[in-house]
Amino acid sequence: MTEHARGWGRRALLRRGLLVVGGAVIGAGTSEAWWSTHRRTPIAGGPASATYGNGRQGVGSGALEVVWSGPATGRLVALTFDDGPAPQWTPMVLDTLARHRVPATFFMVGEQVRRHAEVVQGRLTGHEVGNHSWQHRDLAELDAVEAYDDLRRSHDAIAEVTGRSPLLFRPPYGHLGGAVLHGATRLDYRLVLWSLQMVEREFPDDPAGHAQRIVARVRPGTIVLGHDVGARRRLVALRGLPDMINGLRSRGYTFVTVSTLLGAGVAPTVTR
Repeated sequence: MTEHARGWGRRALLRRGLLVVGGAVIGAGTSEAWWSTHRRTPIAGGPASATYGNGRQGVGSGALEVVWSGPATGRLVALTFDDGPAPQWTPMVLDTLARHRVPATFFMVGEQVRRHAEVVQGRLTGHEVGNHSWQHRDLAELDAVEAYDDLRRSHDAIAEVTGRSPLLFRPPYGHLGGAVLHGATRLDYRLVLWSLQMVEREFPDDPAGHAQRIVARVRPGTIVLGHDVGARRRLVALRGLPDMINGLRSRGYTFVTVSTLLGAGVAPTVTR
């Protein structure tokens, strides 16, 4: 090998060594930056943490089931309505469901239940109630204590007004965080999301069109998300509810509550 070649070889080795050392320095700097940032983040007991402190967790059964849909073994579908009750629309939904003998699951906001107890008292026979937080805050932004206290407060309000303790929980916006999971587990909830959402803004002033869209997309085991309060555009879905019900029945679907959908061998419940 020539002296010139040996020189280039030494320079290449030197460059490689500097790259390795530089990479280590950068890696160490990045790691230090990460720790500097996250040391100040309330991970333990905060929104990200699914554990609370170093003591006994006290999480009920110690397990949490999260579901988006039910088994696809039969042509069953569950209608769910969030954010109520309220006097503007909840009675309309209950009237439609009663007229068509359709059970549904209502994920209720505790503060709304307290404020509008008369809307649902005596009107929930055949239906199911679930917890949807106290004030519809984003629970994924709360720490473990706050998330649990919010759910507990709503749980107690729903139990007092409706006469039954909720067994299901749906987080506002579908947002999950460790503290949300921890709080739900402490209350022995089954956490229910959804597999199909009503999309009212896509069908302004077209209740029939919206109903057709939902009917076309339902599959066995679908959990449908709707709302019985909110912006006026949501009335498109509620006004099209009879078409939705009739359309799904014409395709052989039976309406059930979420718990019936998820519980094998449970007979469908109908509103009398």
